[in-house]
Amino acid sequence: MRTSSLSRNNILSTTYPILEIFSSFQGEGAWTLHPATFIRLAGCSVGCFWCDTKESWDVNAGESLTVKEIIDVANKLGNAIIVITGGEPLEHDLNNLTIALKNAGFKVHLETSGSSPLTGTFDWITLSPKKFKLPLPEIYPLASELKIIVHNRHDLTFALEQASKVSANCMLFLQPQWSVRKKVLPLIVEFIRRHPEWVLSLQTHKYLNVP
Repeated sequence: MRTSSLSRNNILSTTYPILEIFSSFQGEGAWTLHPATFIRLAGCSVGCFWCDTKESWDVNAGESLTVKEIIDVANKLGNAIIVITGGEPLEHDLNNLTIALKNAGFKVHLETSGSSPLTGTFDWITLSPKKFKLPLPEIYPLASELKIIVHNRHDLTFALEQASKVSANCMLFLQPQWSVRKKVLPLIVEFIRRHPEWVLSLQTHKYLNVP
């Protein structure tokens, strides 16, 4: 009992660099329009040129919060789903954070490029590969959904390559990169007509103007 108590205290005292924690709706993929609490970790070495949260790249950009403090905020926000995002969240060891979140009764989702080793326990994993820093091989079979951001026609070829690596149960999404959405959306629509296993994902939260 003493060991268990010490272990719990160690978990709750673990710190993470947090850029923001906020309540919103999932805007993309399979869980679109479901309410969720987003935990945005600071730090990312992937560096997508079209990233809309470049402030998250610097691991020192946020504030250091303990797991207990993160849980307290999540409890106040009251959503059943927690989405751990970034930055690139897997650049941190997520074991203690996810253990505590699940023990507190939350469903825990991950948004990742898959370019760092997987840590933590998740109810849903959104894998969004980047051509310039590919996912590690071991994460492909664990992905719940594959989300390819489409900036140009070549990204559709990349989508097929990546889909060949995930499990048969993995959902497949194509999402237009926001700044070129009008240009690439017709390409995506035509692609999906020829490959109906794929589904269109839109950044719904941006259309609705919610965080």
